[in-house]
Amino acid sequence: MIPAVLPTYNRAPLTFVRGEGSWLVEADGRRFLDLGAGIAVNALGHAHPALVAALTAQAQRLWHVSNLYRIPEQEALAEALVGASFADTVFFTNSGTEAAELAIKMARRHWHAKGEDRDEIVTFEGAFHGRSTGAIAAAGSEKMVKGFGPLMPGFVHVPWGDHERLRNAVGPRTAAVMVEPIQGEGGIRALPDACLKGLRDLCDATGALLILDEVQCGMGRTGRLFAHEWAGIAPDIMMVAKGIGGGFPLGAVLATERAAQGMTAGSHGSTYGGNPLACAVGLAVMRIVAEPAFLDEVKRKSVLLRQKLEGLVAARPEVFEEVRGTGLILGLKCRAANADVVQAGYAEAVLTVPAADNVVRILPPLTITEEEIAEAVARLDRAAAAVQADAAA
Repeated sequence: MIPAVLPTYNRAPLTFVRGEGSWLVEADGRRFLDLGAGIAVNALGHAHPALVAALTAQAQRLWHVSNLYRIPEQEALAEALVGASFADTVFFTNSGTEAAELAIKMARRHWHAKGEDRDEIVTFEGAFHGRSTGAIAAAGSEKMVKGFGPLMPGFVHVPWGDHERLRNAVGPRTAAVMVEPIQGEGGIRALPDACLKGLRDLCDATGALLILDEVQCGMGRTGRLFAHEWAGIAPDIMMVAKGIGGGFPLGAVLATERAAQGMTAGSHGSTYGGNPLACAVGLAVMRIVAEPAFLDEVKRKSVLLRQKLEGLVAARPEVFEEVRGTGLILGLKCRAANADVVQAGYAEAVLTVPAADNVVRILPPLTITEEEIAEAVARLDRAAAAVQADAAA
């Protein structure tokens, strides 16, 4: 008999009833150290006072008003994002998947408005852009697309890191190239700065737009507000979500004026996107995360965490192979099954997130403390010891 909640998730037998910073409290009272942060969502941890205050104050004034009218909170957040980024304009969504759908539409509409027949979008093996039919068509993953066809046409998939195939794929029909600076679901695979610069050069040479998906790696997670800033380049269109709402559903598409020129009145819309509640929380997140001192702390703590994880890999070579990623978007490439490592973590009250390529993702709140980092790695070490012992039994 099918349960009341559609069974599309393989859920762990855990029920969390309260959150406090980097910790989640289970219904039975156990305290779990959260190294997943809702899959990079709870950027400021759980129940951050500034977010609670922003949400409470806005909830007492106004929850929802249609986008038929001006929304001051939406305008303030858009201005903050424009002021802190490459973008000239912002559209707000409720999720990263919705942001991906608009990015695809915007790129194709750009060329339609110019009267040019360019509708192909080049994407990369291992990508994850969401679970709508358009987003899974963009990723091209056999696992995600099976049984959901026919899918949206017009995507050209190239292997990760294959420069020749990429150059051959970008041609006169290419509307855009879409890529994650750091693949999250794909196994914490970072695109080297030189490759991101080369991709920008390729798009400039061919006229294609560059779309960056920073849904998981953006909003301060790498120690810069956006991951592409490390490479010294700027996209034409960028998707953000997850961390921007700190746990409240919120996403956005940022774009240059040139890239967005086709998006005129009536070309796109959202009932809930950019509602006052979400934007009030998003603005509170931005005011904290965009501060240089906050980002410097992310960089400092990320160095400490990586050093400790490197030590863990050295101490448990039967379980772990390497550390991947940058900032506080890190991955442990496993020799043992990553699912076993995640499962063993539950017994040690530490939460991690699996990914492709047998990787365990480490995505703590950006506010994690030094003491919590030390405790987290100690718990991961005990989990690895348990996995190692089970394999030897």
